[in-house]
Amino acid sequence: QDQLVESGGALVRPGGSLRLSCVASQSVFNFGVMGWFRQAPGNQREVIARISRAGNKNYEDAVKGRFIISRDDAKNTVYLQMNDLKPEDTAVYYCNALSFLSSEMPRFPWGQGTQVTVSS
Repeated sequence: QDQLVESGGALVRPGGSLRLSCVASQSVFNFGVMGWFRQAPGNQREVIARISRAGNKNYEDAVKGRFIISRDDAKNTVYLQMNDLKPEDTAVYYCNALSFLSSEMPRFPWGQGTQVTVSS
């Protein structure tokens, strides 16, 4: 069964840090590229970071230099280390598999996501 379970979201002050985790079923993780997406209120869901099996990564400009994506293939888990958080990072965060490092289309049904709120 294809499954994605995100966790680690919280309420954090501006400038703070969080680490999100996403555990995927083997069928999802075997797809290759994994990505983190987010959806802010009133906005479309967008991909913000991607990582390939080889460890190649890319980021959207809004998070570049602040967020770090990583993966542990032994645990079928992908992480998102978020530093220097800003109020505009407030969103529900999701992970999913992607076809390529340049893709924006998720390959599997979504998990429940994890809420990140950045506020003083």
